[in-house]
Amino acid sequence: MPGSFARTSRPFRIALLLPLLSLLLTSCGYNDIPTYEEQAKAKWSDVLNQYQRRADLIPNLVETVKGFAKQESSVLEAVTSARAAATSIKVDASTINDPETFKKFQEAQAQLSGSLGRLLAIQEAYPVLKSNQNFLALQSQLEGTENRIAVARRDYIEAVRVYNTELKTFPGSLWRRIFYSGNKPMEEFTVADSVKTAPAVKF
Repeated sequence: MPGSFARTSRPFRIALLLPLLSLLLTSCGYNDIPTYEEQAKAKWSDVLNQYQRRADLIPNLVETVKGFAKQESSVLEAVTSARAAATSIKVDASTINDPETFKKFQEAQAQLSGSLGRLLAIQEAYPVLKSNQNFLALQSQLEGTENRIAVARRDYIEAVRVYNTELKTFPGSLWRRIFYSGNKPMEEFTVADSVKTAPAVKF
């Protein structure tokens, strides 16, 4: 009956239309921005976890090297200082929307990577250190952590690319203007290739 729907009560019509509207919004990408945002935040958390894992390994590595190469004090101090600088920067989920803090964070981590590379190179001058089981175990853990950092960074970069693209392209840009005006593009890693390489670990 043509007029039957019009004669139904308003609450009933709303209850009938809400699921249809929800389905329409979902199929049009209404939920894509918050979905991609949460995915990128999860990948960022993975990045932070792996960097923290690396930071936790460094004190034992420094102490082990110090036992065989005390005269390399400048290198040991550089690593210790770089670790302190990297861990002193307070980062959380909001950091990926804060260009200044994000830049400081990645620069500090890059500095730490460089210092670690110089620390690991010391072993070539100290055969006893090179064969020490504790040192070898720490090297192996560090190598695994550096690989996990590389994977976590790669996954984060891809998640941010998807999220940022959604904010700038249709229909995501439309939903952003209407419903997600507070959402900002996320920061990406821009460290030069020379410091992206994981410290070389030789056995």
